[in-house]
Amino acid sequence: MKKRIFIAIQYLEIGGAERSLIGLLNALDYSKYEVDLFVYRHTGEFMSFIPKQVNLLSEIKKYAALNLPLISILKSGYWDIALGRFQARQKAARFSRQIGNVENIAIFQYVADATTPFLPAINPEITYDLAISFLIPHNIVRDKVKAKKKLAWIHTDYSFVRLDQEVELPVWSAFDGIVSISDSVTTGFLETFPSLQSKIILIENILSAAFVQQQALLPLPVAMDKPGIRLCTLARFSFPKAIDRAVYICKRLRDKGINVVWYIVGYGGDEPLIRKAIDECGLQDYFILLGKQTNPYPFIKACDFYIQPSRYEGKAVTVREAQILGKPVVITRFPTAGSQLQEDVDGVIVPDDIDGAADGIAAFLQDEQKQQAIRSYLQTHSYDNESEITKLDAWL
Repeated sequence: MKKRIFIAIQYLEIGGAERSLIGLLNALDYSKYEVDLFVYRHTGEFMSFIPKQVNLLSEIKKYAALNLPLISILKSGYWDIALGRFQARQKAARFSRQIGNVENIAIFQYVADATTPFLPAINPEITYDLAISFLIPHNIVRDKVKAKKKLAWIHTDYSFVRLDQEVELPVWSAFDGIVSISDSVTTGFLETFPSLQSKIILIENILSAAFVQQQALLPLPVAMDKPGIRLCTLARFSFPKAIDRAVYICKRLRDKGINVVWYIVGYGGDEPLIRKAIDECGLQDYFILLGKQTNPYPFIKACDFYIQPSRYEGKAVTVREAQILGKPVVITRFPTAGSQLQEDVDGVIVPDDIDGAADGIAAFLQDEQKQQAIRSYLQTHSYDNESEITKLDAWL
């Protein structure tokens, strides 16, 4: 008899965690497992990438409303969810004042604690062999799903996130195992929650080289035909991904006489900030926002260099995807950078500030010998890691 697995995620918009989930789903052995996937809100370009063997559970309207604007939640009649969201915002504000009004306060746990009690159970007639909460907050898999064992995933560098440990610790502690995507992510997490060390399991983001290469052969939906050195970045437009400061890095590079054109595939709340920076720097023809793209791989294939200018990362899936496609990668020296690549072997790490990053990228763009050495290394090494799925098998 097949083992039954339950997996939950909020949506399948274009993002690193979402791509990682698609990789995991593609790597599972469906002759052994029956998989129910619960996506709170059936939105996102990656919905079409869900393998046909997966049983996609129907939307539950109250779950689908969780991340909507408050006014939309009220119009839907979910006053309890709206009140919970409001109370969570108040609690987060109090915590922020308590620790000195710092940025990057994690509000997700307050929202989850305040709203989960009002949500219905999911498939209450089934006790799964394994339930996976693939993205924070993890209350729903903890409280609304029955399973013999439960795992929660970490996708971010917790050393950069200010959170209320007393609020979050009980949630993480309730899981049988906590999956970290890299050693650096583990280190940051355990600095915050040292008592959870025995629960940590390392499972890297699972990527299929064959899938990435196949998708990269499809036609470009938008031309990348401006003359110059083509740089490319895939990212959500958010503070951690630092696309706003990438604009100024691009300006420094062009001021140095280097004819770069930087293409950005992505979307997000920071878009007005980024467009303002583009206008300020006069880079309308050289820093180009391509918007959401269902298939980002042809854009990586068409570029000369892949750049990840992040302020912090868990482990950037896009870095590995670019390496699979043989592209030299440049990343900033964020805290987990050392786990992303082998410095000066299969990629380059530059300083984590605008001027330093621009100087480092410029030096690399002018170093053809190093570029060729990295390209040669990428061509002779495999970045396929679907064997990581065996670590999950051990829990079933």
